[in-house]
Amino acid sequence: MDCKATIKLGELSRGGLSRGNYKAYDHDFSSNGSYTPCGIVNEDSGELYLHFGCSYKTSDFIIDALFGWWNHQSPEEQQRFDKIQLKIDNGPESSGVRTQFLKNIVGFADTINKPIQLLYFPPYHSKYNPIERCWGILEMHWNGALLKNVEVMTKWAKSMLWKGLHPIVEISTVIYEKGITLTKAAMKAIEKRLSRNPDLPKWDIYIEPMAAQ
Repeated sequence: MDCKATIKLGELSRGGLSRGNYKAYDHDFSSNGSYTPCGIVNEDSGELYLHFGCSYKTSDFIIDALFGWWNHQSPEEQQRFDKIQLKIDNGPESSGVRTQFLKNIVGFADTINKPIQLLYFPPYHSKYNPIERCWGILEMHWNGALLKNVEVMTKWAKSMLWKGLHPIVEISTVIYEKGITLTKAAMKAIEKRLSRNPDLPKWDIYIEPMAAQ
């Protein structure tokens, strides 16, 4: 799981050869808004889920993307999961010390009643995250396209292929608040739910759902 850099929409030049007889601005003085994609790829099935948000990239946005991905799984597929192992970058919105993210991921584990294991990549090693290859394919797929509005962006995202499959694409219009943190007292209760690897306490975190405790 990972978030990609924010994409500005509009008649803006994005590099590469243009597709069709289009003219684009070479400076982004204005745009038709921007969207940040959060992607989740299933390494076993090859299924790719893309959640585009028009607000800030926050812990709440990332968790909403996780819920969106989960809700797209069939009941049979949900039942098949023994646990969910998330390979994730140690970014500020989802790190192993980000209080709001840890609170929300515990809530996610309780809601779906599945254990969650967070495995973080060390700094400057995000290129090893499998989702990065999906971002590369997406960039090559729509390189040179004029992403002038959300409809065009969505169409291009849906038409890419990863492992022979088209991704599931969702657009979110939720506006998120930045800077939400837990108090030390509230975080104590959350920390009791986290099993941190003693050798890698910030990089390997296991969460059992409440029903299993």
